[in-house]
Amino acid sequence: MNGPILHLSADFPDRIDPAKTRAIQTLVELVRDRFDQQIVSLNRVAPGPMGAIATLLGGNPIARAQIDGPLTTLAYRAPGRGLWHHGMLRRLADALLDRIAAGPRPGLIMGHKLTVEGLVAAHIAAALGVPYGLTIQGDTDTKILAARPDLRPAFARVFHGASVVFSLAPWSLRAVEARLGARAGQSILLPCPLAADRFIAPRMGGDAIVTAFHLRNARRKNLVRLIAAHQTLRTNRPDVELHILGGGSGHDRARVERMVGAHAGIMLRGAVANAAIPETFNAAIGLALPSLRESFGMVFIEALMAGLPVAYPQGRAIDGYFDGAPFAIAVDPLDTAMIADGMARMMRDEAALKTALARWQTSGEAARFTRAAIADTFAQGLSLAPTHASGSAFTYATNGPAL
Repeated sequence: MNGPILHLSADFPDRIDPAKTRAIQTLVELVRDRFDQQIVSLNRVAPGPMGAIATLLGGNPIARAQIDGPLTTLAYRAPGRGLWHHGMLRRLADALLDRIAAGPRPGLIMGHKLTVEGLVAAHIAAALGVPYGLTIQGDTDTKILAARPDLRPAFARVFHGASVVFSLAPWSLRAVEARLGARAGQSILLPCPLAADRFIAPRMGGDAIVTAFHLRNARRKNLVRLIAAHQTLRTNRPDVELHILGGGSGHDRARVERMVGAHAGIMLRGAVANAAIPETFNAAIGLALPSLRESFGMVFIEALMAGLPVAYPQGRAIDGYFDGAPFAIAVDPLDTAMIADGMARMMRDEAALKTALARWQTSGEAARFTRAAIADTFAQGLSLAPTHASGSAFTYATNGPAL
């Protein structure tokens, strides 16, 4: 590859927001011994009405930037709620182009979301005459695609013009192609890597059904319906408990306590140290997490590696990876009865589910979720991208600012 890989990501821990998800950071780290890589970590800051108009009309959107080795932490001005989404990202691309053109010239530009960073990556790549790639993150990308049908032609040009598209899960690629058309270029499934690979054989006779998330995300993780499903389950099985694993602020915990209210059989267990999570999971019956929004959900793979069957949201998260696998139960996150039925199945068929899961843990299908396999998949796609450059150049519309 002639030149470094330039990653553009709004989901990369940096000085401005060190608490961002580490999925993209981990991917970059997994291949750092194979490629020269540069990262631009993007942080949106609200500019106020006049600042937004000034930026849209050509003002520099970059509020501040700091370089720490291969990582550039950058804050850019743009209003929230997708206002002037396309136009603001075009201004950002132009501002970044001035910096990137000074060198070193990238051999590949990766935009780590189709509908945000992808717009920026495609514009810069077209100006420099280099290929670009994308990752699809189902939660954000499908939400923006649904909210901005007016930008569908621009999104389609970005999607089909990419040399390589990595999708975190099968469902998200299907959802994007349903709106933008099937890709002719290479599309690669790339699971999110865990911090460490550790398989623990399933243990029979679990003590509770568990769910796990940061407490600030309780509504997005659909805790209200999960509690209702648990209470339905207790009608016939009053002995089954629901344990909520996860930390948060005092405010977060108080809000979850209000959701739980006087419902019986529910325990808030607080934060669990990363090293203790596998054993904590292994002691349970199953993991139930019917999230309303979930691009991938590493917790599901973490649970499966720890010997724990999972109930996951249908059409989200890991959907498409485990079709036909009895230990991965898809539930409609809007259907409380279906969630309760999935939890009941975990209890009723615990031995059968965990026996099937034990077989999966030693299979090639399980190996695809290991760090080594994910690193190889990512590296292969990155290596091939420059040789599969799109034949049609990406261009923005020029008849006035795109919003």
